[in-house]
This record gives sequence, structure tokens and C-alpha cells, in this order.
Amino acid sequence: QVQLVESGGGAVQSGGSLRLSCAAPGSVFTISGLGWYRQAPGNQREMVARISIGNNTKYADFVKGRFTISRDNAKKTVYLQMNNLQPEDTATYFCNSGGSFYFEGPYWGQGTQVTVTS
Repeated sequence: QVQLVESGGGAVQSGGSLRLSCAAPGSVFTISGLGWYRQAPGNQREMVARISIGNNTKYADFVKGRFTISRDNAKKTVYLQMNNLQPEDTATYFCNSGGSFYFEGPYWGQGTQVTVTS
């Protein structure tokens, strides 16, 4: 069983920043592509960003230039730095592990809430 634990969510005003973290103890982390996804009420879960084992990254168009995904294999942690947050970024954010650079894996965290007010 792979357990992913997200942290760093909260409430910020429009234009603010947050940094999400996802700790994933275990060997799966270092051999996996990793990703951040989000789900707003009434919407389907959508990909925000993914990072490969070799630190290649890809982003959804709606976050390009504002969000940055990174990973620390020694700490087995993946991060999502979110700048210039907007109200439409309000959602529950989930980290994902066990996949490739292109496809999500089977392991999910419990989610962390991000709320952006105008």
C-alpha cells in the first residue's frame, strides 16, 4: 500500500501563492512519474502538472507560467508551487504516483483544499 500525504493547502486572496507538498515514502516514488491534479465541486478531476523521473515537466494550459512542479527524490516529496492564484484555481488538489510521465498511476493522496478569494 502506497500512502501519499499532501499538505500546504489553505485560503489565500487572488494573486497570492501557496506551495503544496506530497510525501510518498517507499520505493515507488523514485521510479515513478508524479503528478498534481485538482477537482472543483461539480467538475471532473483534471491534470494540473506532471513530472518525470528525469524531471521533465508538463502543465495544463490554465496554469502555465504560474505553477511549478518539482520533486526531491531524497525526501520522496513532490511539490507544486502556485503563484498568482485566481479564484478559478479553487479546488481540492491531489498528488498522484506510480505512473509514467504521460499517464497517471494508481496511487492518490487524500487531497488538500485550496481556496482563492477575490
